[in-house]
Amino acid sequence: MLRVAVAGASGYIGGELLRLLLGHPRVTLTTATSDSFAGRRLDGPHPNLRGRTELAFVPHDRLAAGEQDVLFLAMPHKQTMKRMSEYLRLAPTVIDLSGDFRLRDPAVYATYYETAHTAPELLGTFTTGLPEWHRDEIGGSDRISVPGCMATAGILAVRPLTEAGLIEGPVQVDALTGSSGSGVTAGPANLHAERSGAMRLFAPTRHRHEAEITQATGLPVAMTATGVEAVRGVRVLCRARLVEGVREADVRAGYRKAYAGEPFVRIVAHKRGTYRLPEPKILSGSNYCDVGFAVSDDGTQAVLVAALDNLVKGGAGGAVQSMNVRFGWAESTGLEFLGLHPN
Repeated sequence: MLRVAVAGASGYIGGELLRLLLGHPRVTLTTATSDSFAGRRLDGPHPNLRGRTELAFVPHDRLAAGEQDVLFLAMPHKQTMKRMSEYLRLAPTVIDLSGDFRLRDPAVYATYYETAHTAPELLGTFTTGLPEWHRDEIGGSDRISVPGCMATAGILAVRPLTEAGLIEGPVQVDALTGSSGSGVTAGPANLHAERSGAMRLFAPTRHRHEAEITQATGLPVAMTATGVEAVRGVRVLCRARLVEGVREADVRAGYRKAYAGEPFVRIVAHKRGTYRLPEPKILSGSNYCDVGFAVSDDGTQAVLVAALDNLVKGGAGGAVQSMNVRFGWAESTGLEFLGLHPN
């Protein structure tokens, strides 16, 4: 059994990692860290884990080299980079879920995160933890950086058509996200009284996931992000111009070619039905990303749609899927569950 630890395990992403790892047949969860919850059981902040584990949180500085084979980092953005050199000494394989090592260019990082990167020499040493597009690299990498939730959806929607030469930039990405994407320390703007019934455009321009989609697709991207009343879920609408002569059938064929045999990407583009295009509600708790599309009546524009659970495929599930690839296990190991309907 592989020994795994989670640093920063008291937040929503950390809790989802604990849930997945406790049910994974090939690993043993040895350590979960949290300075604020040190000494308390894991099922304090994560009541869904009641009866599943007797582990308690330990402080971050209790992590020691040689005690885990894989270290998952669910630490806040801008903090992970300050200690990454230390983390890399604590485990042979490190899987980071923060935003600190997703971008390869320190200037781009500084633009989108509004601070200089403190370990620029490590940028580019991490493999993108998106198996659909980086499976071979992940299989030989001990440093993996999982993309952001909206970036994951955007990349999975856009990249098949850029690879096939079917669309042109710029791409406009309009993202909707549930409240769990803001984390457990989101502040007054995410109190129920403020969030309930609201559709808050919190990033009208330059959301940080915009840079990840640009990096992955090679096309200029302009992104907006809106918070909606749902707890879980991300849906992106990506608008792009079709290359002259491209037909709707070509778009469908591009997706089928890219995702044939993929265990966690489904093409959902039907002409009728309640869920004829991707809908995050029915993906809650699952590691699936559904992708779909519509073409304008004049055949010049495509609307590309992707939906996922931001805490699973857009976070903890993507990390576990990457671990499975890294160690040569079946990719769906520990991730077999479907979404809920109705919920």
